[in-house]
Amino acid sequence: MKALVYRGPGKKEWTDVPKPAIEKPTDAIIKIVKTTICGSDLHILKGDVPAVTDGRILGHEGVGIIEEIGSGVQNFKVGDKVLISCITSCGKCDNCKKGLYAHCEDGGWILGHLIDGTQAEYVRIPYADTSLYPVPSSVDDEAMVMLSDILPTGFEIGVLNGRVKPGDTIAIIGAGPVGLSALLTSQFYSPAEIIMVDLDDNRLEIAKQFGATKVVNSSDGKAIQSVFSLTDGGKGVDVAIEAVGIPATFDICQEIIKPGGNIANIGVHGKSVEFHIEKLWIHNITLTTGLVSTNSTPMLLKSVVSNKLEPQKLITHRFPLDDIMKGYDVFANAAKEQAIKVIFSND
Repeated sequence: MKALVYRGPGKKEWTDVPKPAIEKPTDAIIKIVKTTICGSDLHILKGDVPAVTDGRILGHEGVGIIEEIGSGVQNFKVGDKVLISCITSCGKCDNCKKGLYAHCEDGGWILGHLIDGTQAEYVRIPYADTSLYPVPSSVDDEAMVMLSDILPTGFEIGVLNGRVKPGDTIAIIGAGPVGLSALLTSQFYSPAEIIMVDLDDNRLEIAKQFGATKVVNSSDGKAIQSVFSLTDGGKGVDVAIEAVGIPATFDICQEIIKPGGNIANIGVHGKSVEFHIEKLWIHNITLTTGLVSTNSTPMLLKSVVSNKLEPQKLITHRFPLDDIMKGYDVFANAAKEQAIKVIFSND
């Protein structure tokens, strides 16, 4: 089969590799129908995730058709169309029993990280019964792919960790796919104001279409002052969601948060940041980080089925799977290409 293979920092290739096979009774082999690229894949290619080794097939998102199942798989059969979760969960370990699927003792984020992933014609999914979801016939495949990772990530690590409440003023720093996912799902809780901060006017315009009440272009270096000017009496925001993963955007969050507020860090940080605890300790702020557990996926799926959420609107570019190298170029140059999410179809 063909697959997108990591060859060390800055290197990847679309090449022939062996098709995966059942290794354990709980495995399923999935023929990929749709897949996409995540920002964490770009971090891998930059060398920010050293656990990813030369030869690894990238990708942890997708929708596909079950081609083969192990003898222990009970919830699915050959021919079922399924959503592939970015998180693999055994469902039985202590962490899984707590809903911390991200920290499954024999899973977690392993696809495209510690085992071969979904940017390929076929993928092996361990613990199929607890790591796959049936795709309703009424739901668009592209919308389902957004449920693999970015939508639950924005919701769980941004909105839920940030404790967004009715009437809050919130700021989301970064209008990329995960930041926009946090924007979409924060509206479940009716915040009074949603301020979106980014360098890119095109993304800010999309944010307004998705429900942002105010936007700030931070390219002038005055994002902090701009956010304060948009808040009640210049008091700052109740919730600051960091959705980029660089020191500058983390600094913005620390500066704009009001006393008693919540900073929810979603961004994948490739280098350390300076945490100003010497100022923030007295303001009673709460800082959270996290890797998505996808325990919200069933709820989000119901919201997509009912059209309360339309995550397919995040998709701006579509390619055949064979053109995945071109798709990476587009996604890596998102501002120039006006890209949010790219979708690859394995027809």
